[in-house]
Amino acid sequence: MGAGHAHGASSRSVSDGLYLHGHTPLHRLPAEVKIVGLLAFVVTVVATPREQAWAFGVYALLLVGLLVLTRVPARTVLRRMLIEVPFLVFAVLLPFVALGERVDVLGLSLSVDGLLGGFNILAKGSLGVVAAILLSATTTPRDLVVGLQRLRVPGLFVTILSFMVRYLDVVVDDMRRMALARAARGFQARHLGHVPVVAKAAGALFIRSYERGERVHLAMVSRGFTGTMPQLGAPASRPGQWAALAGAWSVVAAVAVAAVVAGEQTAWLVVAG
Repeated sequence: MGAGHAHGASSRSVSDGLYLHGHTPLHRLPAEVKIVGLLAFVVTVVATPREQAWAFGVYALLLVGLLVLTRVPARTVLRRMLIEVPFLVFAVLLPFVALGERVDVLGLSLSVDGLLGGFNILAKGSLGVVAAILLSATTTPRDLVVGLQRLRVPGLFVTILSFMVRYLDVVVDDMRRMALARAARGFQARHLGHVPVVAKAAGALFIRSYERGERVHLAMVSRGFTGTMPQLGAPASRPGQWAALAGAWSVVAAVAVAAVVAGEQTAWLVVAG
């Protein structure tokens, strides 16, 4: 399950997830500290006024600095950012469909509120996604579970997440064997008429996984499992690491406060003018 020392792509398992092995300070930081840091960063970015574009530029520079520090390849970040494409499409369309004051840009009549709203979605969404990519690239799934345990996240959620991490490889192996068996019989999904075959295979995989889960649960109950997962072993966070997080977040918070103050001054000047 653990992925702590998977050095090559060939040695990575499915449960390694998005983790990229490394020995940087951010890789060594306990997961609970990084999870809290991610939440604090996202909340601060969301609270920043959308009109203060410079603040989002500062946030982006901070993230780029961390990506360079952790040696996460830019190509990997860009590929994983594809997950936000649906939101980007909405952000691009917003200036065309929003109401209110309009402005001509390259011969196109665009809504001012739509432009600000689209930029707001684009900037805050991208910063949040990149921050999440940074967390997932420097933290193994197992350490994330440990971090959630130490943050007192509800035990049922942690238990479900633990089993997902533990048995993801098993389910994927089952799926791969079923696909190989279909291919050995000459089946290849080429058109929509093959959807029922794939759907039946998905149903069989679900039933097989459900039955395996039931057997595992009964085995655990027979060994005294009471519904609470034991604490997984991992180096605990130290006060100095929380202090370092507080120091880093204070920089981000200072940028957000400066952006709010600048926004208030701009609004006051507009009213006074």
